[in-house]
Amino acid sequence: MHRWPLEEKPLLVFYETTKACPLACRHCRANALLKPLPTELSTEEAKRFIEDLTGFGRPYPILILTGGDPLTRDDTLELIDHARSFGIPVALSPAVSTKLLNDDILRELKGRVSSISISLDGAKPETHNYIRRTALERIDVFRTTLEVFNKLRSYGIEFQVNTAVMRLNVHELPQVFKIVRDSGANAWEVFFLIRVGRGMELEPLDPWETEDVVQFLYEASLYGLPIRTVEAPFFRRIIMQRGSGIKYEGGKLYWELTKQLRELMGDPPSNAKPPSFTPTRDGYGIIFVASDGSIYPSGFLPLTLGNVRKDNIVKVYREHPILRTIREARFNGKCGTCEFRNICGGSRARAYTELGDPLGSDPACIYEPTAK
Repeated sequence: MHRWPLEEKPLLVFYETTKACPLACRHCRANALLKPLPTELSTEEAKRFIEDLTGFGRPYPILILTGGDPLTRDDTLELIDHARSFGIPVALSPAVSTKLLNDDILRELKGRVSSISISLDGAKPETHNYIRRTALERIDVFRTTLEVFNKLRSYGIEFQVNTAVMRLNVHELPQVFKIVRDSGANAWEVFFLIRVGRGMELEPLDPWETEDVVQFLYEASLYGLPIRTVEAPFFRRIIMQRGSGIKYEGGKLYWELTKQLRELMGDPPSNAKPPSFTPTRDGYGIIFVASDGSIYPSGFLPLTLGNVRKDNIVKVYREHPILRTIREARFNGKCGTCEFRNICGGSRARAYTELGDPLGSDPACIYEPTAK
């Protein structure tokens, strides 16, 4: 397989189709609302933006329709079909709702989307339901989410599970991993809290706890389920270190989580291989289009680069000075001297949120570069 030319085109294009959503999650990046905003792209504007993606050339990036909940839009299937007519692969990130994510829509989505992502933020109903508050309908979101896993599997639709990590749920991660692995999911994507949107109300982990969790994720990856991180690109540094034989002494949280993991799963297979990765980061291999057409490096980095209503997304991705600097790993502080800066590069979103500098060092990373 040829290396994806991340300098020329993103691997993933996220399109926040709407801010409307039946849930009111406590960590929602989008500050989702019950009703759509009048500023969101119309069907025709969205189609023109989708057509612009062909300018990246084949193979095209994966278009991920997210929100809010993309299923609140009446034209979502039309947009999916429009993308597919050009050969653009489409993935979907809906909210769990019995009114919207039901058997009828799953039958329509089968064969139309390459994958669906579903969130699970706790191993217990009280945790997940507390985080994933409902706004439109009174349902047990935890139970309904597990039912959706079963339905996706029965329809033969590939799916991944997304989990946002915060102090509120960190001790449940081994149990969440087991649920995800047993569900038949194709991957587990673990999001590390960025204090934007409603996430301002929640407490993230401190840097040493973050390191413990990401080291735990390395242990979990040895059980064969692909694991990816969002806003913790230093997972790749850990993969490189652990793969080269560097041991992690670990803090209290690491040993707690790893002990639970072994109790739940037994020892990993003797032939377990370290996970592989693609060195994407905010603005490098990833680009985000908000519901009003604004172009951001990622959904967690609301730094406006242009707007698809007037700017060509291919030109913005390839030529915007901020994105070129991010691609070239020209960062400030220790991220700029780190020997892992090309495969990691730190969370640009966290640097922007915490330090006001999208090129600053990631405050959640404890690693001290050997190069000075």
